[in-house]
Amino acid sequence: MSTVYIGLGSNINGPVQQIESAIKSLNQLPHAKMASLSSLYSSPPMGPSPQPDYVNAVICLQTKLAPVQLLDKLLAIEALQGRKRGIRWGSRSLDLDILMYDQIILNSERLKIPHPGLCERNFVLYPLQEIAPELKIPGRGQIVDCIKECARGELRKLSVDLIDYS
Repeated sequence: MSTVYIGLGSNINGPVQQIESAIKSLNQLPHAKMASLSSLYSSPPMGPSPQPDYVNAVICLQTKLAPVQLLDKLLAIEALQGRKRGIRWGSRSLDLDILMYDQIILNSERLKIPHPGLCERNFVLYPLQEIAPELKIPGRGQIVDCIKECARGELRKLSVDLIDYS
């Protein structure tokens, strides 16, 4: 089984419900099992304004799916939850990103692992550190070192009770 960290984000169509629905879908993937889940966080959008703040989280999965197989499953979940691709960094019902897959480095046309923006985006870095405080990010070093270089800014932890997914 491989250890995979996936970033989840949503800012339209009931963002908390979108994240919860995605977690359920991820937990039902064949050859995959949730190992841990971060708290939910709220963050301002990176993209064009105006758009609502995002709700973000990170999930850790144990999986037998290969990276590209997993990517295809994530894209299918996004589509089922109404994801429409259009404006870069625009509002979205659901965004699922493979942040890390074991300690591999992959740089293909379809998929880059670790995620290229991982150490620059507080909305994935802080939830990731919450569930994997000792994590080493290939090509970047320890997560604690990345955190030192990435201000928390307006990122805030939400006090939302998630469904028990275990």
